[in-house]
Amino acid sequence: MNLVNLESVSHAFGPKPLLKGVSLGVEAGERIGVVGRNGGGKTTLVSIIAGELTPDSGRVTHTRGLRVGVLAQRDLFDPDTPIRDIVLGHRAEHEWAGDAQVREILANLLGDLDLSAHAGALSGGERRRTALAKLLIGDHDLIVLDEPTNHLDIEAIAWLAGHLTARKSALLVVTHDRWFLDAVSTRTWEVVDESVERYEGGYAAFVLAKAERARIAQASEERRQNLMRKEIAWLRRGPPARTSKPKFRINAAEALIADVPPVRETVELLRFATARLGKTVYDLENVTLHAGGPATGPLVLDHCTWQFGPGDRIGLIGVNGSGKSTVLRLLSGTVQPDEGKLVQGRTVKLAHLSQELAELDPTRRVLETVEEVRKYITVGKKEWSASQLLERLGFKGDAQWKVVGDLSGGERRRLQLLRLIMDEPNVLLLDEPTNDLDIETLTELEDLLDGWPGTLVVVSHDRYFLERVSDRTVALLGDGRLSMLPGGVDEYLERRAAGTALSARAASAEPVAVETPVAEKKVSQKELRELQKELSRLERQLDKLSEREAKVHAQMAEAASDFEKLGKLDAELRDLGAQKEATELEWMELAERVQE
Repeated sequence: MNLVNLESVSHAFGPKPLLKGVSLGVEAGERIGVVGRNGGGKTTLVSIIAGELTPDSGRVTHTRGLRVGVLAQRDLFDPDTPIRDIVLGHRAEHEWAGDAQVREILANLLGDLDLSAHAGALSGGERRRTALAKLLIGDHDLIVLDEPTNHLDIEAIAWLAGHLTARKSALLVVTHDRWFLDAVSTRTWEVVDESVERYEGGYAAFVLAKAERARIAQASEERRQNLMRKEIAWLRRGPPARTSKPKFRINAAEALIADVPPVRETVELLRFATARLGKTVYDLENVTLHAGGPATGPLVLDHCTWQFGPGDRIGLIGVNGSGKSTVLRLLSGTVQPDEGKLVQGRTVKLAHLSQELAELDPTRRVLETVEEVRKYITVGKKEWSASQLLERLGFKGDAQWKVVGDLSGGERRRLQLLRLIMDEPNVLLLDEPTNDLDIETLTELEDLLDGWPGTLVVVSHDRYFLERVSDRTVALLGDGRLSMLPGGVDEYLERRAAGTALSARAASAEPVAVETPVAEKKVSQKELRELQKELSRLERQLDKLSEREAKVHAQMAEAASDFEKLGKLDAELRDLGAQKEATELEWMELAERVQE
């Protein structure tokens, strides 16, 4: 049973807030040690609990008839009052003298004092012991002590600890005496950053628990810093949307990102993806597709041939109504092509996040809803539990035990996405996955997808997210084709501005003129596949050259005083630069041919 309850309590002294939104309770018989920095709000907290201070906001409730005894930091006694009257009141001598507990308290705290002496003659330490004796002689349900060990010697402190643990009263104690805390406390509260952190056990257990929390927090902070560094590195490395140069153009001399690993280990992910998927994922062969069914809705694809390979990370863009979601439904098997054929690899295990929220049992808990799919999943080289992934996507602490029916639309979308990932698909189709997600959650999702091996097709109006998680950009420009854009979103916007693409509406109203005969078109599509394979090969080669460049830079830094070795490394570096330049030129020539 709780003796005291605090609900959303906040308090400040002047402009400095000490407590903000604190909710907690003190149970009968519980012994709580309160720790924290000086001025952090410990005394404020215990004063509010004791009912001696009214908080600025929130609610404090005591059980009916609660008897609270308080030892404050200041002892205000009438200097003319005898110690006996302060401690024992008007009790007759035979009353208190016959009480063994009272005699024990007086002997251990005031044994060296004359009880007939007046309070005005007492020293600070003697006044403190007098106030403590007065409190302990009383009968209380809750005892609140603020620095009770001040001015007590070792023996008195040991006696006080034994006395308090033998009492049935609940105890709330603020002290810097760590031994005392360990001896009397069954729980520890730390007042920090305007809140109260709660730990089981006394001081030693608190230190161990806090060290573990610090270790976990450090790991989380290191991961957060790595997310930031990866994000900065990605921004500085010139992705297609932020430079006219290819996405692999990296300035190795940038000190900011010199020691930052690639955002994704592309080669390793491709190896994993190929092992899981084989060579075939999706092959579109001469596919014609209308959004509303055969020849009834807007034209999306017109005799289109395209190949989605293992490990492809594609961002699909186009104006609203161009058919992006229809393409995803085609790949998921929800709709069938009007003409042509879609070949799906035998090992494809698909997950499709559509814009419509899937039905979830409103009575289930969030964690239960995820764990019913799978309790653990391996992403990249690391195993994650359902709870850990929920925390990464914004369901922290008690939020994992919320009922699904109480979730907002954004929370349900996050839950739906996580359920898909927990099923360990090797093909992921995401239709507007960023809806209702905040920046922190988006960053976590991006990092999670960095280590996910498989084929990824993303439709999103969030340009940052789209460029961040995809390696290639493909557009529906209203001409019935899937057009690869080496320049990314910038190139798409330039084409739109120049009027080189038809709108989806115009495409549905007027057939697109075909410049080449069908037979030649089939040949060009076959050639296109070969060109795309060659582009992928060149990209892998460029990645290897970049990795070798980074290693040479590191070796040059280590051999700063070895001029002979520096000369050899410099020559190797120039040779790598020449190879890289030639490979880049070849890549750009092929990219131009793909767009012809």
